[in-house]
Amino acid sequence: MAFTPCLKCRAGKLLCGLSYCPLLRLPAPARQPPMELFGSTPPSVFVGRVGYPRVRVYPSAPPVAGDTSIYESPGAWLSLPIERFVELRLSLFRGGVEVDVDKPSRLGEIQALALSQSPVDVEMRFAKRPAGVYLSEYAPPMGPAAPLREFKPAGNPSLPRAAEEALSDVDMGAHEAVVKLYLAGLDVSYISRALSIGALGRRRRLVPTRWAITAVDKAVSDFLLSKVKQFPEVDGYYLYARYAERNLFVAILAPAKWAYEWGEAFEPRTVWNPGGSVEVEVDYELFQGRRDYPEIGGCYYAARLAAVEHLYSIRRQAAAVIWREVYTGFTTPTGVWWVRENVRAMFRGEPVRFDTLDETLEAASHLLKYSSTWLRASKLLPVLKSRLYGVHGTA
Repeated sequence: MAFTPCLKCRAGKLLCGLSYCPLLRLPAPARQPPMELFGSTPPSVFVGRVGYPRVRVYPSAPPVAGDTSIYESPGAWLSLPIERFVELRLSLFRGGVEVDVDKPSRLGEIQALALSQSPVDVEMRFAKRPAGVYLSEYAPPMGPAAPLREFKPAGNPSLPRAAEEALSDVDMGAHEAVVKLYLAGLDVSYISRALSIGALGRRRRLVPTRWAITAVDKAVSDFLLSKVKQFPEVDGYYLYARYAERNLFVAILAPAKWAYEWGEAFEPRTVWNPGGSVEVEVDYELFQGRRDYPEIGGCYYAARLAAVEHLYSIRRQAAAVIWREVYTGFTTPTGVWWVRENVRAMFRGEPVRFDTLDETLEAASHLLKYSSTWLRASKLLPVLKSRLYGVHGTA
C-alpha cells in the first residue's frame, strides 16, 4: 500500500517540504481577540518545542471566570460533541514567554499555577493581538496566541499534597515522581503538565508538551506492565468495541504472555489522510518490549496505557490487539487524549468471550469495515497464531 507522507508525518516532520502543515489550517475564532483578558485558567499551560532548548511557554485561559475545569479535563470531554470540545479549546487564549529549558524556575507564578488542581483567576495582557490556533496529533487544540506582556494571578493555586511533595523533593527522579503522582490518584494529563513545566525530577527542566505526554503514558504503562507480567493469563479470547464520533475502536485480549499491537486505519478525507484510498499503520511489541520509538506516534503509548490499566485492574495479562478505524468526516486533530480516553471507555464496557482466535476474528469482522485489510496488515496476529499452533496444537 502506498502511503502519502501525511500519515507518517502527522505535522511533526513536515515531510511534504512545506514550512507548515496544510492539514492544520483551521480558522481562528471569529470574534476579535482581546489585548487584555481576565478569566480562570483550568489551569492550562503549554510548552512548545520550536527553538529548543529555548522554548515558548504558554499559560492560557478563556475569557470566562469561575469553574473552567472542563477546558482541561480529558475524561469529561468524551461526553461532549466533538464540535463543542473544539469550540471550548479554541477559546483558550495563550500568552507566550520565552524560557531556557534548563531554567524553569524563571517561570515563577506560571509554574505554580500549572500545578493547581482547580481553576485560578488570572489577568493577561498581550504584546499584540492574539492570532492563529494550535492543532496537533499529541496535544488538544488551543486558541489564539500572542507574546505575553504581563501575567498576574488573581487567585491562589491549590496543589495536591502529592504534587507538593514531588515539587519539594529534588532527590526524587522524574520517572519515580511520575509513578508516585499516578499512584496518588492524579490523572496522566495532570502529571504530563507537571513534567512539562519542569516541576519533577532531580534535574528540573522544561519538557515540550508533546514529549511530556508520551513520556508519562510510557512511564506509567511501563510501571504497571512490570506488575501485569506477573499475573496469570486471561482464560479465553475477549472482544471489546466502542464507536465514537466516526471512530471505531476494537480490541482483542488473547490468552498469552504480554504482547501489544496498535493499528490505525484512516479513510480518505480524514485527519492525516487527504488522499483517495484507505491508509493503515500498525506497530507492535512482544513480551520483552521495544527499544525504538514506534513510527505510529504518541497514540501507540496512549492506547497501551489504557490496555495495561485494564489488565492491572483485573489482575491478568494478555496479548492485546487494538485497532482504530477513522471514517470520512473526522477531520480535526484532537490530541492523543482522544485515543486514551476512548480505549479506557472501551475496556470499561462488557466484552464478549470466545474460545478460539478464529471465532474472535470472525466476530470482529462483523464490526470492522476493513477486516480483511487488518488481517493482512497485522504484525501480531501471525505471532499469536504460531504460538497457538505450538502450544495448543491448533492454528
